[in-house]
Amino acid sequence: MTAPDPSLTRIEEKVARNERLTRDDALGLFQSNDLLTIGRLADLANRRTNGNRVSFAANQHINPTNVCVLRNTCVFCSFARMPREAGAYTRSLDEVFAEAEAARDNPTREFHIVGGLHPTLRLSYYLDMFRGLAARHPGVHIKALTAVEVAHLARLEGMSVRDVLVAMRQAGVTSLPGGGAEVFSPAARATIADKKLSGEEWLGVHREAHRLGIPSNCTMLYGHVETLADRVDHLLALRALQDETRGFLTYIPLAYHPDHNELGEALGRTGTATTGFDDLKNIAVGRLVLDNIPHVKTHWPMVTPFISQVALTFGCDDLEGTVVFERVYHEAGAATPMWLSYDQIVSLIRGAGKEPVERDSLYRIVRTFEDWVPAQAAARSEGPEGSTFHISHRPRARARGQRTLPVLHGVDTAE
Repeated sequence: MTAPDPSLTRIEEKVARNERLTRDDALGLFQSNDLLTIGRLADLANRRTNGNRVSFAANQHINPTNVCVLRNTCVFCSFARMPREAGAYTRSLDEVFAEAEAARDNPTREFHIVGGLHPTLRLSYYLDMFRGLAARHPGVHIKALTAVEVAHLARLEGMSVRDVLVAMRQAGVTSLPGGGAEVFSPAARATIADKKLSGEEWLGVHREAHRLGIPSNCTMLYGHVETLADRVDHLLALRALQDETRGFLTYIPLAYHPDHNELGEALGRTGTATTGFDDLKNIAVGRLVLDNIPHVKTHWPMVTPFISQVALTFGCDDLEGTVVFERVYHEAGAATPMWLSYDQIVSLIRGAGKEPVERDSLYRIVRTFEDWVPAQAAARSEGPEGSTFHISHRPRARARGQRTLPVLHGVDTAE
């Protein structure tokens, strides 16, 4: 076991006093190998805000297109394709609506919609998509389009970012995802995403969304070419914007996957993802530095459900969700399932000694699980891409103003 790091004593005293950490404090946390002390402090900070509860969402990911004009400049991406490249796709609206029909038989409360920067898809395509989804599934929140996608549409249409966001809100969008932030360091962005929005531009889109009353998530991509100082400065920029707007709902550290992309090959990292040690440290340091963002989420498709379970005692209070049909990170070599079932999620949370609660996109609790009893499958059918899933009911789940809903159980046949 690593000996306690005496350099953390001053930081520990600050956390005990609930005092804001400085840049030097944050850098010291990243430099320390005393992961258990860092995790303990982050758990303390999390419990002050969220108690023993861990939330998750019943969500469905929809990726309308993987065609992207930045295909050749975002060298860390494994998802994007050029228009005529093998594997490129663009869904028609009818195809999107057909994929979303899974929400009718499952307890979906959120559509998470992101994709590539398509050179010809106009804003009207997305607005029609949002309106169509809202009309067909009026009880499902729409979390849609990264800041990069919003800015891309603004350029295509010759509109302001504000006007694009207003149109999205009117069409049914309730929040923005936090993707596209990567790491704000200009030097790192010059290497991994030369033509993407700058860090200041990404923050500007979210500032505008917050001013319009559209909350959002925020992220940081770690484990590529960034320095520890880059990580700290990224977190401090997020904290500063949150001081200004109070519009961020949750922070999600995202682990870089090196498979199937140019950056991984250039770094000689193919097949070597981030370590569990670094994954847990990024969760914990994020919780300690971002004292004004209420939630920290672990993205289990990237770091595995097992690391995510451990993260629940390292300052994390959100386990993402069912994540039906996740594609972006699996294109990058993620070997995790395409989704998790209610049973798996509730069991992971309980196994960490935490209290599971289901939330909606805005972190309002919609269901608790005091009387939850796992049940056998009532039916079984085929899922996409060779996977299978089965539907069953949970008569003893305690919902807040909700009827009991059927539940999707994911079984990835690759396991």
